[in-house]
Amino acid sequence: MGVYSGAVDVPTLLRDLAVVIAAFAIGGIPWGVIIARIVGGPDPRTIGSGRTGGSNVMRALGPRLALLSGLLDAAKGAVAVLLAWAVGGGAGLAVFAAMAAVIGHSRSVFMGFHGGRGVAPSWGALLMFQPWVALAIIPIFAVVILVSRYSSLGSLTATLVGGVLLAAATAIIPLDPWLYAYAVGGVALIYLFHADNIQRLITGKERKIGTPKA
Repeated sequence: MGVYSGAVDVPTLLRDLAVVIAAFAIGGIPWGVIIARIVGGPDPRTIGSGRTGGSNVMRALGPRLALLSGLLDAAKGAVAVLLAWAVGGGAGLAVFAAMAAVIGHSRSVFMGFHGGRGVAPSWGALLMFQPWVALAIIPIFAVVILVSRYSSLGSLTATLVGGVLLAAATAIIPLDPWLYAYAVGGVALIYLFHADNIQRLITGKERKIGTPKA
């Protein structure tokens, strides 16, 4: 974040706070719901898990619109990082902005603090921090889903691998040490927002892709 030495640098502190708040608001833009309204399709909140992320948008609107929604959600994380850099913030501010966007996606101020799981915006931020890590986890995500048919398991596995790879890249290249915070904090947020999925995976009650809701 900003460099605060001696007396508090109030302008920098206010700038950083404004960036984090803006990133939280950007993260909260419910693209899946917006797209559903534009095309006249069912609201994702009325389908499946009731979430607004890519998996539920696919159930409600099909794969093409789900891809569009996912890309727009990923852009929220990328824009949050770019905003931090644009105002002259360092890696610390970019990490806080990225995590604010992820939280905003899952706890959207525009939908009563409801939303998705945060996977897409966290990936979009990762793409800004270390593109090859973000690209490397795409096939992992796809293979786990194809084999298991669990969307949540694909997200959780790819997220964990991404965090490990980012931490390794930060140590080896090396990258800014602030990225360790994103490697740990970003993964922690995704696992937190998947807590109910994790419980259902453990108990064997998680719904597979293509399985009708009971």
